[in-house]
Amino acid sequence: MSSANSRSQPDYKKTEITMEYKIGIDVGGTFTDFLLTSKDGSSEIFKVLSTPDDPSIGLMEGLAEMAEARNISLKEFIKDIETIVHGTTVTTNAVLTRRGAKTGLLTTKGLRDALEMRRGIREEQYNNRYTNVEPLIPRYLRFPVEERLDYKGDIVTPLKEKDVLDAAKLFKKEGIEAIAICFMNSFANDTHESVAEKIIKEEFGLELGESSQEFDKSGKEPHESSDGHDKSSPYITVSSSFFPSIRFYDRISTTVLNSYVGPILKRYIKSLIKKLIDVGFKGVLLIMQSNGGVVSPQIAMDKAAVTLLSGPAAGPVAGIEYTSVQGYEDCLTIDMGGTSFDAALIKNKTPLVTTEGEINRLRIALPMLGIVTIGAGGGSIGWVDEGGLLRMGPQSAGSKPGPACYDLGGELPTCTDADLVLCYLDKDFFAGGKIPLNYERAERAIKEKIADPLGMDVVEAAAGMYRVINVNMASGVREVSVKRGHDPREFPLVVAGGAGPVHACMIALELEIPVMVIPKESSIFCAAGMLMSDLKHDFIRTYSTSLNKLDKKKFRSLFNEMRKEATELLESENIPEGSIKHIYSLDMRYVKQYHEVNVEMTKDEMERGNIESVVSKFHPEHNRLYGYSLEEVGTPIELINLRLTSIGKTTKPKFKKEEYDELDPSKALKKKRKVYLPLMQAFEEVPVYDGYKLRYGNRVEGPALIEQVNTTTFVTPEYNILCDKYGSYTMYLKTKEKEIKKKVVGA
Repeated sequence: MSSANSRSQPDYKKTEITMEYKIGIDVGGTFTDFLLTSKDGSSEIFKVLSTPDDPSIGLMEGLAEMAEARNISLKEFIKDIETIVHGTTVTTNAVLTRRGAKTGLLTTKGLRDALEMRRGIREEQYNNRYTNVEPLIPRYLRFPVEERLDYKGDIVTPLKEKDVLDAAKLFKKEGIEAIAICFMNSFANDTHESVAEKIIKEEFGLELGESSQEFDKSGKEPHESSDGHDKSSPYITVSSSFFPSIRFYDRISTTVLNSYVGPILKRYIKSLIKKLIDVGFKGVLLIMQSNGGVVSPQIAMDKAAVTLLSGPAAGPVAGIEYTSVQGYEDCLTIDMGGTSFDAALIKNKTPLVTTEGEINRLRIALPMLGIVTIGAGGGSIGWVDEGGLLRMGPQSAGSKPGPACYDLGGELPTCTDADLVLCYLDKDFFAGGKIPLNYERAERAIKEKIADPLGMDVVEAAAGMYRVINVNMASGVREVSVKRGHDPREFPLVVAGGAGPVHACMIALELEIPVMVIPKESSIFCAAGMLMSDLKHDFIRTYSTSLNKLDKKKFRSLFNEMRKEATELLESENIPEGSIKHIYSLDMRYVKQYHEVNVEMTKDEMERGNIESVVSKFHPEHNRLYGYSLEEVGTPIELINLRLTSIGKTTKPKFKKEEYDELDPSKALKKKRKVYLPLMQAFEEVPVYDGYKLRYGNRVEGPALIEQVNTTTFVTPEYNILCDKYGSYTMYLKTKEKEIKKKVVGA
């Protein structure tokens, strides 16, 4: 991959040409996953238990484990690492647990309660007791400033600088760590926000132009003394530079989220970089974003909110790579880990993107992949509600104490406990034997908490838990497909996560999906996707006008302004201009409507201001999303936003192709054991195969189990499996035998 921004990591410039490895790292709620790839195309999977208090500890433990596997020291191993791509849950967890930075807000007088008023829409329309989410900033730290701009950006009320100064003094007194500045209509004119930022910086002793997020070669910030003492300079987010878009609540909520998580992410990245430098890392560190791209650490710190869903975002990127080798343009991806289940949809090799995301009911309007996440994982806890119904999750046992069968103190029954009782998991081979499972503790937890309260035996209870969590996950897939106008039966299902392949067949049967792809690296799917990601930045400019009044000169100039900014940013990350791709799009809607539709346009259409051709794309897209089009009645269309996505192409790892073997998988047969077959509601003896001995062309007939160190694939009687040339499994309904065989092995 290309080098990252030299400003952020000046010590990381490549000094040797012998660097051999690239590593993708995904920090999950239960496990931290690693994919190590070499220049020769080989790859290895590593997993360690996550360390929630400081995720960098688990990360460094994983690197040490890789070194140990090579019988060399960590310092020797680290010298050969060219690139580390890291997806982090630090910002996500800060919001979910409300342990972000103490933040202050400067906003236009009369609007300090916008965070509570939101957009004036009740989330549960018929629930009169449903209360709004509590804002991240308490009211006394939301400081009103006298100023006002109209929608065109003209000054109606001049900025009262004393209000800003008073706010700065209050923030200093309160020990504020971060400040968000968001004034009404500042997207049209940033003058007032710029002046406010200048006053804040002067009051806190920051020089004009100095970023409170930057740090020098030693890893210290500009405002730190030689002994590392922090002068308490706040992390500042200015909405007009961070997210210059119409819709005040969306902008203020997004700006506040960035400031709230900024200091947390900054401390984490600085700590991680210091640990890496201390062991001699001279390669490139990149951070995964929520939009499916990667950025340098410096930009991640400046725009911390872009990492709020960075871990799951790599999944769709990997899904594209694993299905395209078989000729698929579209796919659905699911990733079932220890804590959560993520589902996403890819159309024409492009993941669906949303600008109306939420995290913990808080709006974030930055572009992010349209991933649906629910609390369904191996650690999801089973329980019986007040009405006597069996539920699974969203609560999770996590890595501490973990499922009851981990024998680490957990006493509540989880999905993993049910999988063990149903014999989908081998108690002596879980994580390759590193984590022996206690069958008796799993059985006792299910009996006490589920079976006895429901008046059934342990196996029936475990089967019920298995069924319920599968239905929950199928609902998550419908959320990302059916509710967005797509039929899931038309998409191959890419199955990932340590727990995903155990549940894949039953999810697919629930959705009537005939074909699944289970990547060789399914247990560390997102870590693999990170190594396949490009540098990516999103830009937005609001230009609200009816199409018949469009000023083509202004239209082009706004796009050119964004393109210039994007090119400079990517070039600062060492991406040559020839490796930069710009994607242009418009947010449009019928006049007087509430929601916009994003429509892509070509560079030629942008430069000519050819709106007519874009309109011809708008009507069918509106019809697909909302079920109707107003083209025939001639309803006018208005433009709201111009958007630019700029991509810096990176060098991807190449995976080894395998030589064709044969259909017979018998050389990979380990043994046979009885497992529970859900539709038969009975145990039956099935073959168990060693996944590492299966080769390209091998065909496994269901029912069967395929075991690998980090995951187990359960093949129900309705499905068969064919191994493709990269070692991935294509699982398909037996009625699709001829079609899939031709696609996978060409015969």
